[in-house]
Amino acid sequence: MQAGNWTFVTEFILLGLTDDPLQQVQLFVLFLLVYVFTCLGNTGITILIYVAPQLHTPMYFFLSNLSFVDLCYSSTITPNMLCNFLSRTKVISFHGCAAQFFFYVALASSEGLLLSVMAFDRFNAICNPLRYPVVMTKRFCIVFVAITYTFCFLTSLINTCFIFRLSFCGPNRIPHFYCDLPPLLKLSCSDTSINEFVTFVLGGSLQVGSLTLVLISYAYIIYTIIGISSSKGRHRAFSTCASHLASITILYVPTLFTYLRPKSRYSLDQDRIVSLFNTVVIPMLNPVIYCLRNKDVKSSLQKVISGIYVM
Repeated sequence: MQAGNWTFVTEFILLGLTDDPLQQVQLFVLFLLVYVFTCLGNTGITILIYVAPQLHTPMYFFLSNLSFVDLCYSSTITPNMLCNFLSRTKVISFHGCAAQFFFYVALASSEGLLLSVMAFDRFNAICNPLRYPVVMTKRFCIVFVAITYTFCFLTSLINTCFIFRLSFCGPNRIPHFYCDLPPLLKLSCSDTSINEFVTFVLGGSLQVGSLTLVLISYAYIIYTIIGISSSKGRHRAFSTCASHLASITILYVPTLFTYLRPKSRYSLDQDRIVSLFNTVVIPMLNPVIYCLRNKDVKSSLQKVISGIYVM
């Protein structure tokens, strides 16, 4: 599409992780297995929490939402990446790129906020156990999650509108495996200062707010655990937070590495590896983290399997 001397972009080419045909086939097989495991793991946890009465608690309600977000988050990126491994063109339409960016930002933000909400839940369970049933009611949890989704999808919509109102005059080759913000801004022939400001305000406030809630919650949790007299009680209190702490760590460490490193040390390859870990690997790891050391989940799974065998 041409206007004057400008050629406006109607589609993008995702260059992906490698241009080596053999490596592309190998990566296709690897990430196909990862995606299948991600779908089975997160779908399995969501169904298990729904059918097992002993898991009908605020903690597992938030976990079921986290699994749902992980499933959608991975499905926003991975299927298209798998297709591109076997495709010669690796083309994504302008509107397809906008849709992918919108859902990617919304779901990534939702995951961070859900983990913060789960930290608040653990804070109430450990620091205010007597008031826990009064504070963490079913209605409160549903409203909390609804606000999380609404806020994240609204901020993503604003960010997406600001990004895709820009002019893209060519070239249209994105050195990434999905439509991410930095390469899109780099391809634009418009002034991107407003976009960078909006992204900084919305994304920064969201990330800082989520991380602050986590840090404050765990500061109180650690203080409370230290005050527990029996070692058995301390171990039990800490074990209820272990899985959540692991999820927090694998989410925020790569993110902080990406945004806190000096610009002089920026590397496209490192950026793609971190993005790959966040978008493909983390959604697979969360079901493993919450199942391996969680006695309630294991017990519920055994009961469900036993019930199926009896039937």
